Amino acid sequence: MPQTSALLTVMIAAARKTGRALARDFGEVENLQVSRKGPADFVTAADLKAEKTLFEELSKGRPGYGFLMEERGEVVGSDKTHRWIVDPLDGTLNFMHGLPHFAISIALEREGALVAGVVYDVIKDELFWAEKGAGAYLNDRRLRVAARTELNDAVIATGLPFRGKPGHDKALAELGRVMAATAGVRRFGSAALDLAYVAAGRVDGSWERGLSPWDFAAGAVLVREAGGFAREVDGGDFMQTGAVIAGNERVLRLLGDALKG
Repeated sequence: MPQTSALLTVMIAAARKTGRALARDFGEVENLQVSRKGPADFVTAADLKAEKTLFEELSKGRPGYGFLMEERGEVVGSDKTHRWIVDPLDGTLNFMHGLPHFAISIALEREGALVAGVVYDVIKDELFWAEKGAGAYLNDRRLRVAARTELNDAVIATGLPFRGKPGHDKALAELGRVMAATAGVRRFGSAALDLAYVAAGRVDGSWERGLSPWDFAAGAVLVREAGGFAREVDGGDFMQTGAVIAGNERVLRLLGDALKG
């Protein structure tokens, strides 16, 4: 693996330690304790345990940093300039159904800017990592976004709102327009991995609305460091709206045009 900074070493070690436990729990998925926290939105004992491990490991590595976490919410640190943005299990529904497509997502925000990201696909042992100005990597391989420039050649990843969430009609309208303009649309069930796949050139672009910062913060760093762009769909602040679009410069523009109709 290429030389990583001390910061990334902390992030990667936390992700790998947490991943080992998640992999064991995935193997026992039928025995997991499950509680509902909303329509079709499950939280598992494994999810909570993973978040606890990440909180402890990251706090040990960088004492005083704040947190924004899926389950714990905002945890204010003594260091007001740094904040971890963490999803311990992105793709919970996949996990619960025994589908091996989920990830741990860790991003670091410094003075309001995203500066580092790790997305760890536990089952495939694929570690996507990036730091501002240092490039993006999958394990030890440097990443670049795909070079395709026409939507009719492009495969695009997206997410769709589940039962109980707003925006179904808008999502279906946008999906129809993108389906008509592209080679294909994929719905994998993990926004963090969608963005990691954009960074790796596995898909040409992605878009999704209704996300939370922990779903996409690390992935946005990956895309940007792989030579692509990740921004808010309608031009606002994606940290506030949760609407994210990503791709190379031309795909981003064409995909944005297709979404507008």
